[in-house]
Amino acid sequence: MVQIKTYSGGSVGNRDVDASVFAENRPGRPQLLGRTLKDAVVMYEANLRQGTHKAKTRSEVAGGNKKLWKQKHTGRARMGTKKSPLWRGGGVVFGPRPRDYSYKMPVKARRLALKNALFSKFQDSEVAVADGFSGEQPSTKAAFGILKALGMDSSTLVVTAELDRNAYLSLRNIPLVDVMPVSDLNARAVLLRRNLVLPPAALEALQSRFGVGAEAAAGTEETN
Repeated sequence: MVQIKTYSGGSVGNRDVDASVFAENRPGRPQLLGRTLKDAVVMYEANLRQGTHKAKTRSEVAGGNKKLWKQKHTGRARMGTKKSPLWRGGGVVFGPRPRDYSYKMPVKARRLALKNALFSKFQDSEVAVADGFSGEQPSTKAAFGILKALGMDSSTLVVTAELDRNAYLSLRNIPLVDVMPVSDLNARAVLLRRNLVLPPAALEALQSRFGVGAEAAAGTEETN
């Protein structure tokens, strides 16, 4: 059991939460857990790369193909066109080319990395359960007030049980605060921000997702 902060009805409190559902209980796996978490974060970072970098080769730079001077009897080194890589403004040899950096990890490995990231947040007391983000109308002032009351108004990830438009509109303009549904959650998103805030419904969704019997469906579940 771990103790986390709670926010309900305008008051801040504490409650105990069983975080063992996010723990990997199989022995002899600490190094594997750390390596899997690191590999998952590297994969998500690679998948975000645009890969649009490009340098022009000598066939792509502007300029003519006229030989600059005759081959012999000038006392100078032989030279072809001004598009040569040896000249300023010429082409680049083996320069960067557009490419796709994205790749995938097995679903079970990504699931294990997410569990490990969540468990580390619970262990470090960086998780809070709060309601009030989903009002009738979006309100950045009210949403920021909840985070400020929890002491988590900076570097925070708010996870909703489902796609919540009002919560998103309320939180999107707060610096270093992200909001996403449980279905989009991944290890990188959890570790990118220091604090993790969950509405009660989101906490229940995560516990059911990683609870007893959920491992059987992990092989067919498509997670991020």
